[in-house]
Amino acid sequence: MVEGLRERKKQRTRQALIEAALRLFEVKGFEETTLAEIAEQADVSTRTFFSYFASKEDVVFYDTTARLGLALATMESRRPDETVTAVLLRIVEESFEQAASYQDLTAEEAALRMRLILTEPQLQARALLILFDTQLQLGRALHGAFPELTPGDAAAAVGALIGAIKLSVMATLEQDQSLTDILGTARRAAELAIAGLHTLD
Repeated sequence: MVEGLRERKKQRTRQALIEAALRLFEVKGFEETTLAEIAEQADVSTRTFFSYFASKEDVVFYDTTARLGLALATMESRRPDETVTAVLLRIVEESFEQAASYQDLTAEEAALRMRLILTEPQLQARALLILFDTQLQLGRALHGAFPELTPGDAAAAVGALIGAIKLSVMATLEQDQSLTDILGTARRAAELAIAGLHTLD
């Protein structure tokens, strides 16, 4: 009982920090916002901030580990009759469902976060590192799920899919789009990439 209350309080504090950070990033800008300001907005100390996040960048990428875990779990749960493209499509759809549900964010906050990641140089650099590591892990997992694929083919399939999605979203970012529009663009890119990957089946 006490443990449950403590965990819910931790989740509320974490959520408050995420929301405060995004509000400040929108009003002041990412670079100009300080950790102390985020903590103050969330009504906690700066020391408490560091109990949840190591940096401002970590706040923006707060769900990266969970999203990767979901994708890896999907790979591991591959059904015996499931093809390479079917597994990849399932990963994409689950990822889109997670994004569309906004999880801990409102639709506006989710769209703001995506714009920040794609336009702020500091966040772009962090996103590229995460993207590289994520693709390597997914490529290895795909090879593990489909040993008939070479490691190179598995990595190429993951790179083609994720690259298509990321680039299509970036290419249309200047348009005034809602999160639903952005996800529609991403879904279309995924469909095109998956269509080209059917040779692996």
